Amino acid sequence: MTSTGTAQPPYKQLRRPTTDRMIAGVASGVGRYFNLDPTLIRVIFAVTGLLTGGIAVLAYPIMWFLIPAEPAGAPAWPHPTAPGATTATPTWPGPQPPAPPVS
Repeated sequence: MTSTGTAQPPYKQLRRPTTDRMIAGVASGVGRYFNLDPTLIRVIFAVTGLLTGGIAVLAYPIMWFLIPAEPAGAPAWPHPTAPGATTATPTWPGPQPPAPPVS
């Protein structure tokens, strides 16, 4: 029996990436999940920590403990939306593929 419905894109998972991390990957994982720059998330962590007298800084180790790390063989986010589709270019700043040579 075959399915006639449209292919569902994989759901987003909040994970700590192994490639784009400064300390534990919490800010990078949150940034990827919400499609924001991880640097912005780091600044929000810092400002919130300053405004709350350091209380909000306790959220980082708690999130470090609760958010699972990406498995070693997991594809980089964003995942392809359909079987056989190519991986989309990420919208957050990061390593960009080299430009094609100009002839």
